[in-house]
Amino acid sequence: MLPNDMNLTVNGTATGVELEAVPAEDVVSGSPQQGIAELGAIGGAEAGIWELRGGVVTDTEVDELFVVISGSALIELVDEDRTVELGPGDVMRLVAGTRTRWTVEDHIRKVYIAAE
Repeated sequence: MLPNDMNLTVNGTATGVELEAVPAEDVVSGSPQQGIAELGAIGGAEAGIWELRGGVVTDTEVDELFVVISGSALIELVDEDRTVELGPGDVMRLVAGTRTRWTVEDHIRKVYIAAE
């Protein structure tokens, strides 16, 4: 979407993200859907827009830095026994291997930079 050899812009809140069901083994409750719009690569990392809708899901994270651009979520950091509340403008770092539980009532959309 953002080639390495051009100066371009996209609107992170208006960019289409095709959603699909979260794999059953990752669903705790609800009927969550998620999707990614890949933006490109920079400095050996990948960048994109990720959205999750309606439910509670588990994940094991990769090294990632992200900015929430719409919606909200509660992220339980399972091994740290703590929960982080996120909303628009929040920036978070996730360390590879961190086990998480995402609770999303409506949706969360973030722009991320993650290790490939």
